[in-house]
Amino acid sequence: MKQFQLATLTLDKIVGGGQALGTLEDGRKAFVWGGLPGEKVTISITKKKSHLVEGIVTEVLDASNERIAPKDAGSYISTSPWQIMNFDAEQHYKAALIEEAFELHNIVLPSPIEVYSDGREFGYRNKLEFSWYGQEVDGAEILDLSFFARGSHGKIPVEGSSLAIEAINICARKVRDALRSCGVTARELKTLLIRADQQGNCSWQLYIKDRNAAIMSDSAIRAVGAKRGEIIYSDPKSPASRITKRLISVGEDLDDTILDTRFHYATEGFFQINIPVYEQALRDMANWVPSEKPLVDMYAGVGTIGLTIGTDNTELIEIDENAVREMRNNITSGTRHAEAILAPAEQVLEYITSDKTIVVDPPRAGLHRDVIDKLIDTEPARIIYLSCNPVTQARDVALLAEAYGVAYHQGYNFFPRTPHIEHLVVLDLKANH
Repeated sequence: MKQFQLATLTLDKIVGGGQALGTLEDGRKAFVWGGLPGEKVTISITKKKSHLVEGIVTEVLDASNERIAPKDAGSYISTSPWQIMNFDAEQHYKAALIEEAFELHNIVLPSPIEVYSDGREFGYRNKLEFSWYGQEVDGAEILDLSFFARGSHGKIPVEGSSLAIEAINICARKVRDALRSCGVTARELKTLLIRADQQGNCSWQLYIKDRNAAIMSDSAIRAVGAKRGEIIYSDPKSPASRITKRLISVGEDLDDTILDTRFHYATEGFFQINIPVYEQALRDMANWVPSEKPLVDMYAGVGTIGLTIGTDNTELIEIDENAVREMRNNITSGTRHAEAILAPAEQVLEYITSDKTIVVDPPRAGLHRDVIDKLIDTEPARIIYLSCNPVTQARDVALLAEAYGVAYHQGYNFFPRTPHIEHLVVLDLKANH
């Protein structure tokens, strides 16, 4: 077993990635999971560089009054490392990280930062991916669900996650038990992906390494009791669980309702993780959508923004062909007029015009520079920008600041007990433009 170097230090603050930051005696910065500001801790160093280290707390010598016992004591650092702080502290740190991101680019937000939460700290995730772990007991392997241990290649056996809708944990254990009864070993498997709709119906995909392996029969898949179950061959040369070939597919895909609009989505496809909080973000965005103007929804996914709060003339742009396929299904089944465009946003800049409202919800990398340049050139009156990364959002707002001012902003806690933050900014064209 690999031995990690230990160090003792006092932690100073929470930083953008969600870790606590401190300084070692030799002056190197330490980015630490499992610790809180003001705490004196012993850490196990998991990564070393010339000017910094990363580590995980092994002992708390002087605890913060914000510290609480994590609900998933064995696995929280892998899935939700902020389980160790009370919820008020989490809300405070998320607001502070948004403020810090904008201050870094000299953007003063017009009002104090608030982070919306519906108060649900656990049981909110409608999607979860498990790995597999095999432990030898009396000469036989016992198959377990697992998560990867942060900072190492090891795995942690689990029965589920407190973040997930409980139906997901129940479904995961049923699949595990079915595989145990078939004598399947961990080395034959990649991952297990499970989704649940708001009624608790589940769909699952088991990703395996051998396209010829007889892992589960149709009847065994049906016995799990989910709405859909699939066996997926995923090329073992790729570390990610991607679909190379669907081997067995039993049942139907899920659908769900967002703001009274029905959406159909594939198990592996993109869909919002925390629908109740997302609906609040949509309501807030809808207040800034002029009904008389065409709307362009860029980075549209399966269309959950444009098809819920869009106008009668809505264009949805998305790069992922599977998402666009689902989007077109959702357009066909709905009542709103909309057009789906399969393309990267930066390659269809002609859709950005001055007479439209522009909605952007980009990936963590933020807006492509060509999109920003087109917005500055065409000067649409309003840009509605929802972001999963306030750091790149603040950078983009700074680039747009010569022409646009912040009319409204709001944070959202889509992912309680984790460092992830969503932030909405509404940008209006300045009067002299």
